Amino acid sequence: MKILIINKRMMTYILMAILVIIVVGTLYYFYNRVDETFNMDIYYKGNVEDKIVSFACNVDWGNEYIEPMLEIFERANIRITFFVTGTWAEKYPELLKTIYNAGHEIGNHGYRHIDYDKLSYDNNREEILKAHNVIYNIIGEEPNFFAPPSGAYNDNTIKAAKDLNYDIIMWSIDTIDWRDDSTRDKIINRVTSKIHKSAIVLMHPTKETVSALPEIIEYLINKGYKIGRISDVVK
Repeated sequence: MKILIINKRMMTYILMAILVIIVVGTLYYFYNRVDETFNMDIYYKGNVEDKIVSFACNVDWGNEYIEPMLEIFERANIRITFFVTGTWAEKYPELLKTIYNAGHEIGNHGYRHIDYDKLSYDNNREEILKAHNVIYNIIGEEPNFFAPPSGAYNDNTIKAAKDLNYDIIMWSIDTIDWRDDSTRDKIINRVTSKIHKSAIVLMHPTKETVSALPEIIEYLINKGYKIGRISDVVK
């Protein structure tokens, strides 16, 4: 009977120790976790309560549609954020300057348009930093928002971006304008049917987007929304 009592005590101590390990491990994980809930380094939408939305245009192609987009934004007195890849910026520095000189915000879209969720920490850091330096050398201003290509990231991406003082920008509304079946009307509906305060609206320089933008802008303004940059909704 005495041996049985000792075993029960030992079992109690073991269970308590396991419980302590689980609790400590859980607290450590959540304390060090980097996401939109805790440290706000990843944004799927903005964090302001005003009736404002941001447009995020990712650029790695579609040059022929960029200037028409700029003309639309200029007529509406709107400034948005263009996320550009480093390789694109190297090929088209004058076009990047045109975007920047028009008053638009420039973000980092990585050096190459690849899946960053498949990269190591060092490779993530290298891709982000290389694009950072290319952009800075062209416009003379350092970007501080990073939009991973295809929205693909992993823990290495998060750590690399944070170490380089970047916030990761995703989206809450996707126009899906890169797809062949994305018509003007579909793009308009994807935005207007889901619009909300502090929305981040993802788009690309495409023919259908250029066609859809005037109606989207008119709809949002009529609904009382302001349209701006990522820095207008992420504070």
